[in-house]
Amino acid sequence: MDGSRDGGGDGGPGPRDRSGAAAPRDRAGAGEPRDRTDEHVARWTRILTDLDPDIEGSVTRMIRFVEHIRRVKDRSLLEYDLHRHEYDTLQALGGRHGRAAPSELAADLGMPPNSVTGRLDALERRGFVRRTPSATDRRRVLVELTEEGRAAWLGAMGGVGHEEYRLLGGLTADERRTLSDLLRRVMVRAEQEAREG
Repeated sequence: MDGSRDGGGDGGPGPRDRSGAAAPRDRAGAGEPRDRTDEHVARWTRILTDLDPDIEGSVTRMIRFVEHIRRVKDRSLLEYDLHRHEYDTLQALGGRHGRAAPSELAADLGMPPNSVTGRLDALERRGFVRRTPSATDRRRVLVELTEEGRAAWLGAMGGVGHEEYRLLGGLTADERRTLSDLLRRVMVRAEQEAREG
């Protein structure tokens, strides 16, 4: 199912598992707090009796988690007066230790090289990056993060990181590792299909 899982109404579940899922039951353990997804699953397993509650619950929670983090990121960007494309460009530059050629940034961002020029122009006007000639090839230009740009990028990223640690801090280190391993197995299958498609 798509993002309608997180709307005011309930858009319903995704495709049903016709392999014979377990009968509807309370998926939360004894004494475990329930979330909105428990209500979603309980409602739809009564309507679609062959719906796998664990698949529906997992997918719904992953979607809602990503949407929650996106909302936190939007608030953080607003706080630091950054547009999403500005943050993405600063992060790409930060991922190259604060110094890169425009063509490298374009490749990292999945953009044509001429398209990244406008982004860099705007960031340079804000004092977040500066262009300098390459020391080895004066025909080349390198882009560098300024202190102001690094502070804005790290500040916005820190807000998201704090929330990620707050949420996943409710798990033990072993549980976090298990969660990461399980999600990797799911994504390997997704990425394999994308490559073959």
